Amino acid sequence: MAGHIYKTIDLVGTSEAGVSEAIQAAVDRASQTLKGLEWFEVGEIRGHIDNGRIAEYQVAVKVSFRVMSHDELQAEA
Repeated sequence: MAGHIYKTIDLVGTSEAGVSEAIQAAVDRASQTLKGLEWFEVGEIRGHIDNGRIAEYQVAVKVSFRVMSHDELQAEA
């Protein structure tokens, strides 16, 4: 088979714990409904400040999944 085709979606993961946890939250949620997740890209990191302290991290994440052929879908079933 020649190369693969990918679809990319934009998500924002959030976490009170940190940037890595916010990224993981986005990937975890995407993996609940999407098959063939293969890579992610961080676009922006921002957060919410409350009383001079970081209250929440927000990470803009592009998550990509492979657009599968009929045969690939059947093989996964």
